[in-house]
Amino acid sequence: MNTKMPIAVLALEAAPRAKPSNYPEPFKSMMTGRVKRPLGDLFGLSNFGVNLTTVPAGALSALRHAHSKQDEFVYIVSGTLTLHTDEGATQLSTGMCAGFKAGKGNAHHLVNEGSEPAVYLEVGDRTPGDSVAYPDDDLVAKLAASGWVFEHKDGTPYA
Repeated sequence: MNTKMPIAVLALEAAPRAKPSNYPEPFKSMMTGRVKRPLGDLFGLSNFGVNLTTVPAGALSALRHAHSKQDEFVYIVSGTLTLHTDEGATQLSTGMCAGFKAGKGNAHHLVNEGSEPAVYLEVGDRTPGDSVAYPDDDLVAKLAASGWVFEHKDGTPYA
């Protein structure tokens, strides 16, 4: 069966991702309130992903992380987010953007330290064999054919 792809959509009306977070617990619950709308998937894009993500006040975009093979790019659509990297904290406001080169090891995430929701566009490639380091948490991830596989830093799987 061939599913017809839309020509265009109103991004904020796109359906949220069915699974709020891929992280295992106790990390999954840390993403409460975050809403990702997988825009690239709506159009059948397979080389890179595009998400429109809403982060409520006091919430995180993700755990602080660094990809081995995936380049990432974020553009702030509305609101203010604090970008935390190995260099420290940087305020990002509407219209600002940031990029993260794969393999550099500079862990990053966005935190909404304000009182209003913030919305950003995130773009990342889907290079096979990617892995993710989480320097602040007992977590590593590897991209398998079936999706992300999460382990403790000692290699034991999360239950």
